[in-house]
Amino acid sequence: MSPAAGTRIRVFTEPQQGADYDQVLRMAQATEQLGFDGFFRSDHYLQIGDRSEQGERGASDAWVMLAGLARDTERIRLGTLVSPTTFRHPGPLAVQVAQVDQMSRGRIELGVGAGWYEAEHAAYAIPYPELPERFDRFAEQVEIVDGLWRTPVGGTYNYDGRYYQLTNSPGLPKPAQSPRPPIILGGQGKTRSAALAARFADEYNVGFQPVAGAAAIFDRIRAAVAAAGRAPETMTYSFAHAVCVGRTDAEIEQRAANQGGDVAALRENAFGGTPAEVVDKIRSYVDIGASTIYLQVMDFDDLDQLELIADEVLPLI
Repeated sequence: MSPAAGTRIRVFTEPQQGADYDQVLRMAQATEQLGFDGFFRSDHYLQIGDRSEQGERGASDAWVMLAGLARDTERIRLGTLVSPTTFRHPGPLAVQVAQVDQMSRGRIELGVGAGWYEAEHAAYAIPYPELPERFDRFAEQVEIVDGLWRTPVGGTYNYDGRYYQLTNSPGLPKPAQSPRPPIILGGQGKTRSAALAARFADEYNVGFQPVAGAAAIFDRIRAAVAAAGRAPETMTYSFAHAVCVGRTDAEIEQRAANQGGDVAALRENAFGGTPAEVVDKIRSYVDIGASTIYLQVMDFDDLDQLELIADEVLPLI
């Protein structure tokens, strides 16, 4: 079975591993020129994994960077996978994302989650509550951001939650997209996250899972959407995985080495292999309902890989 017509292929990057704005911009502009649908980035303040070779760059702020990309690109969708709720209060987050959406002329999507990387919180004095509180704050944040964006111009928004209280907020500025930019949630699709997604998410993202695991999560979200009385077609399902594509075994091995990955693991458990192999792997996720695929690209200096994907993978998707 071939992928459904209109499957969106996006590039997903991890700048906290050591990339400056110029590197990220070159990749984003290549993504646009080569015909990909979007360019997304993680939202972290600390390199993940071995930091012994971090160098002098360090991490960058996701929404500051996306503001720059909003002005320096023209077509592609832009957003985060995902912004932790611990980093920003919901009111300022709604303002930031709305402003960047205006700057992009309506191309922004907000991926948001509860946060998980404790070390970056310790490194930058960001409070890191236990998971139950983080999820509670996350749920309130999503509801508040949605409410602020949907508040009619001239009206006010009030919210009285356990962690956040808003009084007579004008809900300004408004994003360029109406009624709001798409909200992306994700995870394992357990009871509370599935219910939250059914209320507020436009897209549910699953990452780094085998096909069977991703299918089970999608099914839990579909059930929650149905239980909420939502039309099934109003939820988009997406999948993210690392990519390592080459025309030959030697090229695949070199790319894997350059991005610090294990070639056998990438070929077995991710979107690794020749273009034909990668197309088949993407098809398996499209077949379970993923209409958007995020390719996690780790080497910002290897634009040739993007060209190869554009030439030999995108035409078959």
